[in-house]
Amino acid sequence: MGPATPASTTTAPARASALPYGPLSGRTTSTYGTVHAPAGTRPPARTATHGSSPATAGSPPATAQDPAAPSRTPTDATTQGTGAAQLSTTAAPATPDRPPAHPDDRSTARPADRPADRPAAHPAAHPAAHPAEGELAPVSRRFLAKATLVTAVLSIAGALLGLVRDQALARLFGAGSETDAFLVAWTVPEFASTLLIEDGLAFALIPAFSLALVRRAQGAPGDPVRALVASTLPRLCLAFAAVSALIAGTAPYLVEALAPGLPDPALAVDCTRLTALCVLGFGLTGYFSAALRAHRRFVAAAAIYVAYNTGIIAAMFVLGGHWGVRSAALGVAVGSGLMALIQLPSFVRQLRRRKVERRLPVEGDEQRAVTVALVATVLLFALCRQSQVLIERFLASTLPAGAISHLNYAQKVAQIPMTLSLMLCTVTFPVVARALADGDVQRARGRVERDLALAACVVLLGAATVIACAPQIIELLFQRGAFTVRDTAATADVMRVYALGLLGQTLTGALVRSYFSAGRPTWYPVSAMVGGIIVTSWVGAWTVGPWGVLGIAAANAAGITVTAALLLAGMRRRSVPIRTRQVLAELSRPVRAAVVATLAGAFVASRLDDPLTGLAAGATTVLTVFILLARALGAQGLAPVLQSVHSVTRRLTHGRSH
Repeated sequence: MGPATPASTTTAPARASALPYGPLSGRTTSTYGTVHAPAGTRPPARTATHGSSPATAGSPPATAQDPAAPSRTPTDATTQGTGAAQLSTTAAPATPDRPPAHPDDRSTARPADRPADRPAAHPAAHPAAHPAEGELAPVSRRFLAKATLVTAVLSIAGALLGLVRDQALARLFGAGSETDAFLVAWTVPEFASTLLIEDGLAFALIPAFSLALVRRAQGAPGDPVRALVASTLPRLCLAFAAVSALIAGTAPYLVEALAPGLPDPALAVDCTRLTALCVLGFGLTGYFSAALRAHRRFVAAAAIYVAYNTGIIAAMFVLGGHWGVRSAALGVAVGSGLMALIQLPSFVRQLRRRKVERRLPVEGDEQRAVTVALVATVLLFALCRQSQVLIERFLASTLPAGAISHLNYAQKVAQIPMTLSLMLCTVTFPVVARALADGDVQRARGRVERDLALAACVVLLGAATVIACAPQIIELLFQRGAFTVRDTAATADVMRVYALGLLGQTLTGALVRSYFSAGRPTWYPVSAMVGGIIVTSWVGAWTVGPWGVLGIAAANAAGITVTAALLLAGMRRRSVPIRTRQVLAELSRPVRAAVVATLAGAFVASRLDDPLTGLAAGATTVLTVFILLARALGAQGLAPVLQSVHSVTRRLTHGRSH
């Protein structure tokens, strides 16, 4: 779901329409700030020639180099190490003959005028130069560790506030026709979040800003970063404002199209007009966030869902007595403005950095622009992905009151593992974009393969826990006030079915970043998403009659899994040339571990009557069985997870002792 339907940071994600705690929660974007630095990581020795990178924990086993792949350029350890155990985005590729720079500096880099699949020119092609002030350069592990803790705290805070928001919505308004009306209007922030914060705009702008930073470091005439902002931000602001006005004016027609069987369409129209105001706020938020992430500044971007959910919660409790569920819709608009405001000071500081003097000959002074074709492919992909929500809402509107709410709450909770797993991919997206801008396909491939292995382990562990302990989770989170025992049982059943598609959701979110990281338009992701939408529509129409809301959840899982399979199949020829067979073999290991862990955890949880005790016992069983089996099977994504947990625990323990 997009901005996490009330149930989103870090912003993102995920199926965008169900940001576990994104716009309505604290999802993917809150993930922007997630950075992971393993204890004891040591940068490789700098040499003047290309060579293989040293092995790091969690990296794929050494194999013969792909004959089609270019020789590997030595890079800083932070871009070569383990997935989650690395602070990938805070370190730029290090030029072999360049000395380390101050953490606030940025390294020079080669231009991205060559095709993404062509090896970069040898470093000797240009004379060495020290990093210019304000350009991305390697930073100390101490700095990265502090950044990791700060951004992790903000991401968790945003997610917790998203949970509080959903609990408040369930307690104040229950899971009936009033909440259904709001959730139809919630389609607007869901779509806006996906298109403008998490997937769409970020896919187009982060590669563009990465290229501008490369050119600024090379001493291109003027300031490419400021030029990019001047040529894009004013026009985008006008477009965002126009779309907000258009949605508000056509709200009655939108509600009729989205949910023709809704009991109270007038309430849904009022909520839609209020939520339409968020388009401008989300647009500015997404723009600022993309620019800051390309500059490797994650604190402000990690805090956006804290601000967003605070605005929604405050509006519901202050105005809920008089405005009813309309107060939540107004909170969406207020929260979207707060998201942009908290990033504005950091964004302005990056633009005010001293202009870089020209030091290097620049290969082709033409800066690749954010073209209409690129924006069109990115937005169409995000739109197609988010259209899953439209299909679900349309089918559920014909079911008894509360069906849309049950689906929404189930998605919000079930997508928490996906949000956590995509945190790393969101943070490393600028690293892959920078590697392709430098022409270093080998480094980009290694990064993508490690990210897939790590993300799969995280999401499968979470999915196993969600399926095994679904009734206990929903009862503890929502069963109070107007949310009844019947609502708990229905939501838990939906959540279990929906969780079957979490691996597909995660792989889709991770893989599509690779397709757009080169900053060039490509229609293949759109085609893959259309294929998944067709499957979702067909399966949903066929199963909604006999299975009701469970059939809708099954259709979602089937459709997104098909999309993930198509994206993976097309990677080698159309994107970063990953080794598909090795990736599939690696993914099969945590899948097998998750199946056994789910069965064991469900058995233990069902034997205990108290929901808290059952959840604790079931989750512990799932965790233990999954770790033991994954290690026995040799799942390479597990080691980085354990290293990160150990590192954070050790730092927290060390902090308390002082």
